[in-house]
Amino acid sequence: MLEIYITRHGATEWNMENRLQGSLNSELTARGIRNAVLLGKRLSDIEFKVIYSSPSKRALETAKLINADNAIPLKIVDDLNEISFGDWEGKTKEEIEEEDFKAEYANFWNKPHQYNHHGHNAEDLLTFKQRVDHAMKQIIEGNKNGRILIVTHGVVIRALMSLFWNIPTEKMWDPPVILGTSLTIVNYDGKQFKKVIVGDTSHME
Repeated sequence: MLEIYITRHGATEWNMENRLQGSLNSELTARGIRNAVLLGKRLSDIEFKVIYSSPSKRALETAKLINADNAIPLKIVDDLNEISFGDWEGKTKEEIEEEDFKAEYANFWNKPHQYNHHGHNAEDLLTFKQRVDHAMKQIIEGNKNGRILIVTHGVVIRALMSLFWNIPTEKMWDPPVILGTSLTIVNYDGKQFKKVIVGDTSHME
C-alpha cells in the first residue's frame, strides 16, 4: 500500500493580502515558516521515501523546512505547480472586480464548472486537472508502496481530491478548507484512494 501525505505551502504575504498567486510567487510569512517547521516536527518520525514538491519557491521552501535535516530525497514535479490565473495574478478581489471580471471571479469560487479562463489569459480548469492527474499517475508509477510526501498548492490539492474521489468540478470547493501546512493523508491500495485525514491543522499555531 502507498501512503500519500499531502500539504499546502505555508502562508504567504499575498495570502495575507488576499492576492491571487497562481504561477507567481510570494514570500512565506513568519507564521507560514513556523507552521512548516511544526509540520516537520509532527512528521519527523515518519519514514518517507521521497518528497515531491511544486517548483514554486513558496512550496519548495515549505518542503525544505519540513525536511530540516535534508534526510529525505526531494524531487521537483513541474505539473504540481499552482493553476495559472493569468492577468489576475498579484491582484486582490477588488482589483480584479474593478477590471470588469466580477462575474467570472465569482464563477471561479462559486460555480467553477462555469468558469471561463479566456478573458484574462488564465489556465483552463480541465487542462489544469489533467496535468495534475498526469503528475499523480507518474508519482504512483514510481511508488507502489511506502510513504511519500507531496508539497503543493491549494487548487492542486482540490484537483487531487477531485481525482481521488470523483468529486465533480462544481463541488471542488466544498469543505473542508485546505489551509497552508494543513495535512491530508490518503492510502492507495492500487485500486482505491482511502481518506485517512483531510486538511488537519492540529500541529499548527
